[in-house]
Amino acid sequence: MLDPDPFAANRARLVVALSRTAGGDRSALREVYDLTAGKLFGICLRICRDREAAEDVLQDVYLKIWNRAGRFDAGRASPITWLSAIARNASIDWVRANATSGTAGAPELTDWQSAATSEELGAFETLEAAQTRKRLERCLDQLGPQQGGAIRAAFLEGFTHRELAARLSVPLGTMKSLVRRGLLHLRECLGDA
Repeated sequence: MLDPDPFAANRARLVVALSRTAGGDRSALREVYDLTAGKLFGICLRICRDREAAEDVLQDVYLKIWNRAGRFDAGRASPITWLSAIARNASIDWVRANATSGTAGAPELTDWQSAATSEELGAFETLEAAQTRKRLERCLDQLGPQQGGAIRAAFLEGFTHRELAARLSVPLGTMKSLVRRGLLHLRECLGDA
């Protein structure tokens, strides 16, 4: 019989590595990097849309991981979710900081860049990401189209609450409430998965 969660060992390994990183173990940070660099770089590249910028942001991400590893709580989030949030937020910060200088907005990823990013994830991480995405999509589908679309745009495409409010022609407070309620539903739904 197949193990229902073949990626539990990788998650556990990442949790231990983050714990050791919190204690100042540099080799543990290297292990975190080895296990996650492909995925986190893919997030940075997708949001920044500039390979050089994504590399710079990724370096900043691992500095943040080094400094914040003690804040990770395995009871609240999976390690890859926590790490992905750091990468996403750092990338969005870069886009915001560079929006006025005109350096953001490079062309879409080419096919070979997308393929290279997928290959860097490795087979296990790719399969785990697909399973997680499937669970997330199922939960997002339970939300209405406006709420589910807003959460997808915010967390998968990098839109801010303000941008979403303007896009949907609703007040900013309404958008924040819509996203907050949707996230609470997702937390419950994914907790059941």
